[in-house]
Amino acid sequence: MNRLRMTCTGQAPVRENRKMSGVAAALFAAAPLAFGLAAGISSPALARSKAAVAAVPAQPRAYGLSITDFYASRGDYPLWLAPAAGGAAQDLVALLQSAKTDGLDPNAYGLDAINQALADARKGDRKAVVRADRLLSQAFIAYVGDMRRDPGLGIIYVEPQLKPSLPVSRVLLEDVARAPSPSAYLKSFAWMNPLYAHLRQALVDKAYDSDEHRALIALNLDRARVLPAGKQRYILVNAAEQKLFTFEDGKQLDEMRVVVGKPKYPTPMMAAFVRFAALNPYWYVPPDLASERIAPNVLKQGLPYLKSLGYEVMSDWTEEASIIDPKTIDWKAVAAGKKDIFIRQKPGPHNSMGRMKFMFPNEAGIYLHDNPERELFSEASRLYSGGCVRLEDAARLGQWLFGHGLDWETAATEQQVPLDRPVPVYITYLTAMPGSDGKIAYFDDVYSRDKDRLAALGLASGAVATR
Repeated sequence: MNRLRMTCTGQAPVRENRKMSGVAAALFAAAPLAFGLAAGISSPALARSKAAVAAVPAQPRAYGLSITDFYASRGDYPLWLAPAAGGAAQDLVALLQSAKTDGLDPNAYGLDAINQALADARKGDRKAVVRADRLLSQAFIAYVGDMRRDPGLGIIYVEPQLKPSLPVSRVLLEDVARAPSPSAYLKSFAWMNPLYAHLRQALVDKAYDSDEHRALIALNLDRARVLPAGKQRYILVNAAEQKLFTFEDGKQLDEMRVVVGKPKYPTPMMAAFVRFAALNPYWYVPPDLASERIAPNVLKQGLPYLKSLGYEVMSDWTEEASIIDPKTIDWKAVAAGKKDIFIRQKPGPHNSMGRMKFMFPNEAGIYLHDNPERELFSEASRLYSGGCVRLEDAARLGQWLFGHGLDWETAATEQQVPLDRPVPVYITYLTAMPGSDGKIAYFDDVYSRDKDRLAALGLASGAVATR
């Protein structure tokens, strides 16, 4: 990965980068897909199979995570073709046939072999039922694995475990078995984020009014692949909408406006863990911003400008850095971009970081932080930062993250408050996403990320945002 501009800060020391084990993902329901398909298979062979299995284990054993292990734990009792499964087998076949909606090839899932196996199973032979059920499970796992792939959109995965990955076969099938019914599980798209399910449903229902909007929904379907399923706590930042959302227990709990990067310094797509808060932080000014913003003001107003806003010139940004007399600096050279200097801003009412920041250490220098410039949040378009995400209400986010308010008034400078359990944050770029009314809302392509992809499809970019 090419090293990115340190967008929000200079090369400040980053000391905290603890790793966390994978985040558990349970499942929750999204908008159902109405397939309206035929009923499933029922036969005496299935009844005999059911009688042979007195109890199906509710949880997987501590060993054996393959499809074979799943069926062994059930005494080969079927999942998709069980009498109580109704039309689950045909629902799954129909879903696989619609894989083009997901940008996938339906022919990759052995549908001919599945249909032949289902025909054999209808004759009532138990071995044929077992074989057909396993083929259905194999196809389902392959389909889910293809859906939960990295879409290759330049997303920065700060934490490897947040990168989409192939599901564990037995765990996924156990999730299906625990659902009210396999059909209900399929219709809910419970293995994907609800935003994915809503966008996909919009394509299925043709809930768009132009070819461009259809293409935008398809583009954003890829971006939604990265977002988590389940009831875990996580933060979602949509840079295109310039909003932040919090999720917990399968529900959206809160939203707030944010300021994101200028088109010159776009906020990158990223997946990371918020690991700690830093109270009363310094702002380590990137050299280009020192040249563009600070040096010209020093030349106009003199050195008192630095003192009035709490700026200090530093020898470097190591922990052993010393403060340099600003009189020794050639400010004309700095303003001209001929000389880089190290400037930090002390905590206080003018500090660009505000009173707190929420850290997920990463090479791009991106994080969430407070912001003293309150007037920016009243703007319809909030593209003002150097790449970081400025929060409309940092204290409220801190309350949700930590379960209590963060006392910055008595805290030391750069005082770190670690999270007991790091919380995932997904910074994305959804230019089409479901609104509160269930309809698809479209947002301006502020970073021109859609432009090239739409051009390849022979479509012009220019969707009108609907906020």
